Amino acid sequence: MTTAIWSFGAVALAFVISAVIGRFLIPVLHKMKYGQTILDIGPSWHKKKQGTPTMGGIMFIIGIVCAVVISIIGAYVVGNVYQPSGYSFNKEVFMVFVSLGMAVLYGAVGFLDDYIKVVKKRNLGLTAKQKLGFQFAIAIAYVVINAFFGYGSKTYIPFIGTVDFGSWAILYYIISVIVIVGIVNAVNLADGIDGLVGSETLFVAAIYMIIASIMACAGTTIFSAAVAGGCLGFLLWNFYPAKVFMGDTGSLFLGGAVCAMAYSMNMPIILIPMAFIYIVEMFSVILQVTYFKLTHGKRLFKMSPIHHHFEKCGWSEVKIVAVFSCVTAIVGGIVTALVILGL
Repeated sequence: MTTAIWSFGAVALAFVISAVIGRFLIPVLHKMKYGQTILDIGPSWHKKKQGTPTMGGIMFIIGIVCAVVISIIGAYVVGNVYQPSGYSFNKEVFMVFVSLGMAVLYGAVGFLDDYIKVVKKRNLGLTAKQKLGFQFAIAIAYVVINAFFGYGSKTYIPFIGTVDFGSWAILYYIISVIVIVGIVNAVNLADGIDGLVGSETLFVAAIYMIIASIMACAGTTIFSAAVAGGCLGFLLWNFYPAKVFMGDTGSLFLGGAVCAMAYSMNMPIILIPMAFIYIVEMFSVILQVTYFKLTHGKRLFKMSPIHHHFEKCGWSEVKIVAVFSCVTAIVGGIVTALVILGL
């Protein structure tokens, strides 16, 4: 059985598990009153979403984890038994499991944050220092494991080939930690309207799947397929009007997954363009705060993150999701073309 078949299986399995869990989880979250608190700093019309269940990211986390484990182990066992020259359990597959573990740990931090908000009734959840402390610890652990058991200081760059940073390795590791934490928080900030992060990450994962297939990274192809399937299953419940929110549980997991998919195929350089929309969202907040302080109260955008700016401009949530997803797909297409040309 080819990697394509196992990848299709991962998409289907993650989709079905995520969608089915939603059918049972959402009523439970309603019953336990695990509803989202809509802060006054957001758009006023979002107040009608008050009480919508959160922590729905549990749905696709379970779906993705199950799909990855079953599909990769199945591909390894069947591939080696029936196709000895086909699938092999290699360094890339090892890094897929390590990367999946990183994403799950970020999801756990998000779950803790959501739990404090909805159960302990502390609206802000974990403090900024606590959240960043956990996030940096996870990123550092991931980079250290990658350094000793994965690809070390070697990384693949299209048009150039495999580059070994050698004596500059420590700088590469430091930058990697900062980038991972930055992207994870960027994805978290982008989660502000129904279906947005789920749709964007669906396209990001689909593009990663194509690139991983081109690079013959079987494990990452399956991993990316599972993420795409999990997002699609979740969108059945999260697309406008949302019946459930992913919460920090889901957004931090997806942030970790977006980083993990690039690192597991040893091509982290494509992470920045693939995370283009998330980064724009993050910098819109940074620019808004900076401009507000420098001009003593003036605003650069009507509201940040920038998806709220477009809401204030009269765009519907569906239109914002469609436009942002299209931009993600276009950027992803360009990245894929560059990877192909750069082989």
